[in-house]
Amino acid sequence: MGSTERQPTLFIPHGGGPCFFMDPPPFAPHLWDKMGDYLRAIADGLPARPKAILVISGHWETPNPTVNVAAHPKLLYDYYGFPEHTYRLTYPAPGAPDLAGRVRELLGDAGFPSDVDADRGLDHGVFIPLKLIYPDADVPVLQMSLREGLDPAEHLAIGRALAPLRDEGVLIIGSGLSYHNLRDFFSPRGNAEAEAFDAWLAEALADPAKRDEALIAWSAAPGARACHPREEHLLPLMVAAGAAEGEAGVRNFNDTLTGKPVSGFQFG
Repeated sequence: MGSTERQPTLFIPHGGGPCFFMDPPPFAPHLWDKMGDYLRAIADGLPARPKAILVISGHWETPNPTVNVAAHPKLLYDYYGFPEHTYRLTYPAPGAPDLAGRVRELLGDAGFPSDVDADRGLDHGVFIPLKLIYPDADVPVLQMSLREGLDPAEHLAIGRALAPLRDEGVLIIGSGLSYHNLRDFFSPRGNAEAEAFDAWLAEALADPAKRDEALIAWSAAPGARACHPREEHLLPLMVAAGAAEGEAGVRNFNDTLTGKPVSGFQFG
């Protein structure tokens, strides 16, 4: 059983598709090694085993925050053109319908309408990193969507509403990428902008007194739009940060992938 010891919140990179379960590209044979090692070490770095995990992935957007209420969620292989075996990966973690009710209660108290979905599977922003973090699939998992419009202030407020879950043994994970420009990923274009944005992000998250203001205006940061032409992979960070008001964000992962820095962060 998990513990009710206060959990941190995390913003993790989930890689590219099923990248940890296939051969890397021949021109970059160690491309995902450091990220995979980071994800595998997360569980041992927590204060206690969580009772459940709430994941906000960059791959699900709905009009209202929506929670997957399936008792035994299936998987959604929402990646394309990868080896056939990657569409047979499994992750039979139990769902968390009771936690879904608590999430909806907290959101409602903060003025956010919410919805439920019992049919959509856990997408690869959830099951791919969790296969490394908890490979035995023995911690209940609840996925929550981003809200359409991707408003940063709104997602910070959603995180604040969910903060009590941390004292109830729930690990809140924002799953995305601090750099997500697929067009330029394997190109030298944008390397300088990616370095500037990564440095800005680490500085902005470290100061809880100024963090919300900085994140609300993230698109004005150096290199911001070069790194995130569309911000769905950054918005899970807002929920993780919002649930850790007053606590510094510490960069606990950094690697350079094809010239672009990618970071992970822990709050609390």
